[in-house]
Amino acid sequence: MKALVYHGPGKSAWETVPDPDVQDAGDAVVRVDTTTICGTDLHILKGDVPEVRPGTVLGHEAVGEVVETAPGVTSVRPGDRVLISCISGCGRCRFCREGAYGQCRGGGGWVLGHHINGTQAEYVRVPNADVSLHPLPAAVPGADAVLLSDIFPTAYEVGVLNGRVRPGDTVVIVGAGPIGLAAVAAARLYSPGRIIVTDLAPARLDAAKRLGADVIVSAAEDPARLVDDLTDGLGADVVMEAVGVPDTFELCTRMVRPGGHVANIGVHGKPATLHLEDLWIKNLTITTGLVDTFSTPMLLDMLAAGRLPASSLVTHSFPLHEMERAYEVFAHPAETDALKVVLTSENLPQ
Repeated sequence: MKALVYHGPGKSAWETVPDPDVQDAGDAVVRVDTTTICGTDLHILKGDVPEVRPGTVLGHEAVGEVVETAPGVTSVRPGDRVLISCISGCGRCRFCREGAYGQCRGGGGWVLGHHINGTQAEYVRVPNADVSLHPLPAAVPGADAVLLSDIFPTAYEVGVLNGRVRPGDTVVIVGAGPIGLAAVAAARLYSPGRIIVTDLAPARLDAAKRLGADVIVSAAEDPARLVDDLTDGLGADVVMEAVGVPDTFELCTRMVRPGGHVANIGVHGKPATLHLEDLWIKNLTITTGLVDTFSTPMLLDMLAAGRLPASSLVTHSFPLHEMERAYEVFAHPAETDALKVVLTSENLPQ
């Protein structure tokens, strides 16, 4: 089969690799119909995730059809159309029993495109298939459903729930990439008083406005001052970091009110300074997190009911064999206005 293979920082190629097959009792093999590229994949290519070994197939988001299952799999069977979760859970360890599948100690967690071959391929082996695969209704388009592999559960769980967004809150989202935009949509479910979004890219700020942001501000225009003005000097109740660089994390800590919440969503490859000399007295809650995807079934129900604006995040579509071109487009949003790019198998309509 063909797959996008990581060959070290800055190096990847769409090339021929061996077909996957079942290895463990809980495995399934899925033919990939729809996949996408995540900001985390770009972090891997930059060398920010050193655990990813050269030779690994990238990707952790997909929709496809089950073609083979191991004897221990009971919830899906060949022919089923499924969503592949970015997180795999054994279902048995302490963390899985608490719904914290991202911290699985039984061979799960974030493994696809990280510790084992991922979904940017024609076929993928999915471990712990009973927990990791979600049957999809035929009426849900793959290009919409694939956004529930990662970005919507991440925005909802790591951003909105960890940040404890409540009705009437002032919510600031730093970064209007796909995760930040999904956080806008997810935060609106809790009726905040206002949502403020900051980013450097005008096209992404416009997208945030379309998705329901009340105020948008360029990161070059001192967003901290704007938040100060809008809150009479108090600061935001909740600030979400959705970029993953030191400057944006430190900006978040400057914009939050005493007793507020900073929810870090971004993937960080470098240390950020925690200014405890200023923050110790403010009673802040700072959370980090890898998504657990316990919310995926609920979000799928909302998607099927038309309550999630998934399709509005997709700006570019490619056939699967144009993976390298899709990466170029996704990696240069300032030139391409790319938000989420979707790739589909050649046997599906483009």
